[in-house]
Amino acid sequence: MVDLENCGGAMANGQLGDRWITDWDPSPKYPVYTRANAGEVLPDPCSPLCWTVVWEPGVNMGWRDSQIGAGTVDDHEVDGQRPEVVGMFGGYLYINASMARLFGVRGPGLAPEMIDATYFGTHPDVPPYIAEPWHESPANTAKLGEWMGRVMMADDLPQLREDQRDANAARDSRPDLADLDEAALVKRLTSFRAHLRRMFEHHLDMTAGTSIGPGALGAISEALGDPGLVLTLITSIGDVDSAAPSNAMWNLSRLSRDSQEYREGFAAFIREFGSRGPNEWDIRSDTWETKPSLVTSLIDAMRAAPDSESPMIRNRKNTELREAAQARVRAALASQPEVLAQFEVALRSAHLYLAGRERAKTNIIKVVHEVRMAAFALAARTGYTSSQICMLLADELDAFVAQPDEFRARLAQRERQYNELFELDPPFILGGSVPPLSQWPKKGDSKAAPVTAGEVLTGMPGAPGSYTGRARVILDPADPLALEPGEVLVAPLTDPAWTPLFVPAGAVVVNVGALVSHAIIVSRELGIPCVVSVKDATNRIPDGATITVDGSTGSVTVVSLP
Repeated sequence: MVDLENCGGAMANGQLGDRWITDWDPSPKYPVYTRANAGEVLPDPCSPLCWTVVWEPGVNMGWRDSQIGAGTVDDHEVDGQRPEVVGMFGGYLYINASMARLFGVRGPGLAPEMIDATYFGTHPDVPPYIAEPWHESPANTAKLGEWMGRVMMADDLPQLREDQRDANAARDSRPDLADLDEAALVKRLTSFRAHLRRMFEHHLDMTAGTSIGPGALGAISEALGDPGLVLTLITSIGDVDSAAPSNAMWNLSRLSRDSQEYREGFAAFIREFGSRGPNEWDIRSDTWETKPSLVTSLIDAMRAAPDSESPMIRNRKNTELREAAQARVRAALASQPEVLAQFEVALRSAHLYLAGRERAKTNIIKVVHEVRMAAFALAARTGYTSSQICMLLADELDAFVAQPDEFRARLAQRERQYNELFELDPPFILGGSVPPLSQWPKKGDSKAAPVTAGEVLTGMPGAPGSYTGRARVILDPADPLALEPGEVLVAPLTDPAWTPLFVPAGAVVVNVGALVSHAIIVSRELGIPCVVSVKDATNRIPDGATITVDGSTGSVTVVSLP
């Protein structure tokens, strides 16, 4: 059990100190960490129970397994308890960019700079890569080459179907949690670690695999003199799980809320998609099942949109554009059969792994949700709030079951300190050391200069197309009614809870993000232009400004100010 008064500076006299109780030490061997992409997974500080039950024994170890299995590292090069694939600082998740760069060093045909583009986009503060002799490894390069070959030649992903069956079985096996005693609830919420580990290994395989096919398509597009063509080739690929809730919500938005059809449809929606929601990777967060009003507000936001803005109609239009682009490439390569064959393989791989990444995420989120539901039931049974129960650490659970009342003051104090973490603005990049939390800037202290009329902001191309409309800065997906149909959504980051806001939006602009960002994949599927990695967009672009978003070039032009 952790002693609140003696845990490395985490607390002092009931106040938040310079470390949080779940914080790690940075790795001297892999010193560069980033919030890039991590902010899409855990935008807020991770609750202690989630970090020590879901992440440390499950997610992080699956991440480690994936890196070793693909060949990026050998077993002895990564810690067996706290693998350096990630970091936890100030309660915030960080991805280890040094480890990711190693994939670029050792992967045949790759380079650290290519990995930087994937994770950092066009962010200006990226530290240079510094080579060390041990980085090069012919054995790992050979193993990664074999893995890349399997990614390119795959025509099916049976492991995801198995994971999907297991995720659905986890949901189907849920008993009436109100009937379980404290010990049984703890047993259930700690019973999914092996599932989480295996599923996240597959999720990381999918995530890494999404860079291979699109990379080859990018090279072919550039050789054909049209670098932007690659975006069209991977747009509206179909069978993307994270787009499915938006389509279902749209269908519900066409029904009267008083109708039996709506009520039955809504119940089916919660059964299928209830695990999703804002910050869904943290079991402390409400989801669409635990707080259905999150869904109804999103459906209501879609009601004002005309039928012509249906995501299914948009998808069909973009599917036609993609198929036309594929036909043009095939015609252009007709006299080069070897290159044409490479194109077909890369196209199949890109579509398979982009859809696979979202399916792998859906699978694991369903299992995370079962941990959440057991934790919430434990809170209800012992008289705690769902937030307070998530202030526990995994190694405190047995003691908690034995004497739950003994934890009341402790968890209340820990929750107060945890809430202070939300006031911090975590550094986007950390290199070598972590400043004390007292030196972290506070959110809202941005000194970014407001945009001027005519200014062009640059980011990373995400989803093709150009759109001009009124900007609407949204900082919380729980406030969807602030976005009017046809407005441009300007967001700090996006996770699946933001996806339904894409439906009425004319385009999307995001502060951070890169090639495999959730915002990009979903925007392509829903058929709206998207630009990511536009630094400080939510601070610089005012509500009501008219902007043009070019998702093919990565530019955001300020047409006029409000």
